[in-house]
Amino acid sequence: MDIPVDVPPVDKNQDQQIDRQINHIALSSALRKLDLFLLPIATIAYFLNFLDRSNIGNAKAAGLQTDLKLTNRQYSIALTVTYVPYIVAELPLTLAMKRVGPHILIPTLVVSWGIVTLFQGFVNSYGGLIAARFFLGLTEGAILPGLVTYLSSFYHRQVLGKRLAFFFSATSLAGAFSGLLASAILNMEGVSGKRGWQWIFILEGLLTVVCGAITFFVLPRDLSTVKYLNEEERNSLMLAHDIDGGATAIHERFSLQHMINAMKSPQLWLVFAMFFGNGVTLYSLAYFAPTIVQGLGYKGISTQLHSVPPYACSAFVAVIACFLSDKIRHRGSFIVAAAMISIIGYAMFLGSTNHHTLYASLFLQVIGAYTMAPLLSTWMPNNLAPYYTRVTGIAFGFISTNSGGILSTWLFPTTDAPRYKKATWTAIGLSISIVILALLNSAFLASRNKSRSSAIREDLEESTDSLDDLGDKDPRFRYIT
Repeated sequence: MDIPVDVPPVDKNQDQQIDRQINHIALSSALRKLDLFLLPIATIAYFLNFLDRSNIGNAKAAGLQTDLKLTNRQYSIALTVTYVPYIVAELPLTLAMKRVGPHILIPTLVVSWGIVTLFQGFVNSYGGLIAARFFLGLTEGAILPGLVTYLSSFYHRQVLGKRLAFFFSATSLAGAFSGLLASAILNMEGVSGKRGWQWIFILEGLLTVVCGAITFFVLPRDLSTVKYLNEEERNSLMLAHDIDGGATAIHERFSLQHMINAMKSPQLWLVFAMFFGNGVTLYSLAYFAPTIVQGLGYKGISTQLHSVPPYACSAFVAVIACFLSDKIRHRGSFIVAAAMISIIGYAMFLGSTNHHTLYASLFLQVIGAYTMAPLLSTWMPNNLAPYYTRVTGIAFGFISTNSGGILSTWLFPTTDAPRYKKATWTAIGLSISIVILALLNSAFLASRNKSRSSAIREDLEESTDSLDDLGDKDPRFRYIT
């Protein structure tokens, strides 16, 4: 059945009329099956992505920098090198995902960076570390925008937020699990003549290779190839996309104009700027949380273990925030609240010398940054359509996030330890900017919705544009504020 995508209903009455056409029992069943089979696979892939990119922070705390005789500048360069190919690869590989097939490209990327991670455990020089980090960025680059695009072609806008919250909880869980796993792996110190930090890379890389190989056999290409959905369930999902203004991309062909339309959209650039600020705080914590904890007086395995609780708490808060955000179809205020939590955490870190207060401030910093990430990653695709317009926005968003990651690698010089005032003030400034930008974006989208509600229907009927070409420019499309 050829159902047009990206076209929400003209008015509330039509919405109710079409909504009655959906078999809600079949839709619920389809979503439940996706939640059981598809979402966990995507989440595990992103979990491994974040784990393998950020475990260098645990390795540093376990002696990597000392053993490789790296200066602080060399360590920061090694982190920065990861992001250059990462950023370059994001847009072209994400655009190629539909042509190659996500069921092929995603597993290929997972296995590839797993191999690179594994070989980091055999690095014995600065040059070797630089090469490993370059290829890690190259193979990991498209996985996040690719996975978000992939999930948004299965889940319609109304239910995407809570699923992306579960998906992005992988970052929190990776932060927590990385500390736990590192503390366990460090007990292998000296086994086969290798240091504990080397075993962190080897074992975690091996885990990624195995999981990536399995995904070759379990990922569907798109809605039309999901074997565990029956015809009624598949049709209900496609109709839900149609009603909610989503995009399954099953029938859409590549269009350069759709990419250009994305870049003309103010909402893309407002969220783009917020992504940058979130990227700085997110990756600062991912790479340097163990170093910050170490500065509070914890040593060895205790450093790894004390970096776990903040991430565990952030996963819980992020899921609750995104569940509520989906329920009321609103993102902006939740992003503002998350940014305010971050600001309070950073202010506590600056204003106190008590180790308990400083450790508590780390909880708020992590909760704020890791709650913003899924909300922003949902907000971008929510308000861009059709498929290639949305893909462009998603890729640009994560290019911005990773550009923020580059800045984060230079914010924690040893000369500023253990208070890291430069990094903390930078994070406060960026968090304040996110508050302002989120309010502006919500106001802009609300204004557009209001003007569309008063638009005359005949203007649309006289248009020569096809509905698929109009995408989020369709007067019937309603933005999520």
